[in-house]
Amino acid sequence: MNLSNHSKDALIVINHSVNTALEEDIGTGDVTAASFNNHEIASAQVICREDAVLCGQKWFELAFHKLDPNIEIAWHVNDGGLLHKDITVCTLSGSAQAILTGERTALNFLQTLSGTATKTKTYVDRISGTNVKILDTRKTLPGMRYAQKYAVRCGGGTNHRMGLYDVILIKENHIATAGSVSKAVNEAKQQYPSIKLEVEVENVKQLKEALNTAADVILLDNFSLSELENAVAFTDGKKKLEASGNMTLENIREVAKTGVDFISIGAITKHVQAVDYSMRFKNE
Repeated sequence: MNLSNHSKDALIVINHSVNTALEEDIGTGDVTAASFNNHEIASAQVICREDAVLCGQKWFELAFHKLDPNIEIAWHVNDGGLLHKDITVCTLSGSAQAILTGERTALNFLQTLSGTATKTKTYVDRISGTNVKILDTRKTLPGMRYAQKYAVRCGGGTNHRMGLYDVILIKENHIATAGSVSKAVNEAKQQYPSIKLEVEVENVKQLKEALNTAADVILLDNFSLSELENAVAFTDGKKKLEASGNMTLENIREVAKTGVDFISIGAITKHVQAVDYSMRFKNE
């Protein structure tokens, strides 16, 4: 998969994110960089200070090209590529004023998205050799949904639903409102028969009920390892199973070995630890 190939709609979202980020940082103008002549040319390089997975090239590039489309950026690693400590990620050349003004915004995107991609890869690596897919959730930073979902893919993970509109996910409060698992699933399927539907269950009784519905996937919420094993055996391949709840690097491999199809992890997008990048101007 070409990770840098964003759709037209995605490019609109990225464009909006970058515009918003630049606006909040620059405001009425960069009073620090204003002392530099706009025609003064500079060269700079971005260095990664730790092992990581690169993500965020398009956001990084737009942050500079919004200020000056003539800034040249040469990447030495592509999105999804592995970075080693002190590696030069890219070099820039162009207006010194524009590079100075866009530096923080561009690096903010790069460090955040690389952080999500890197964390995702740690979970993906932990379950290597199994057939389980690591899924993200909607627990993303506000306004950064597409960006973080893209970062998950860069880290080797798989996207769950993008939002409330593309997959039906019936959870405990929906079931409580409808009155039962069956009723909640049936009513949703009647209204949206062509949309993929997943239903969350919290115990064996609900699992048995869900197996007799039109649900495509059953989400096993906070099941113990033994309960997951029993659920997999009982389901016997009739439905796809997703495990969720309190997933950590310490227990995820054992969860994967139970035979579930998916494991969803909110931590890969909500617990963001930024990757350490720095930009250094080069003396000509």
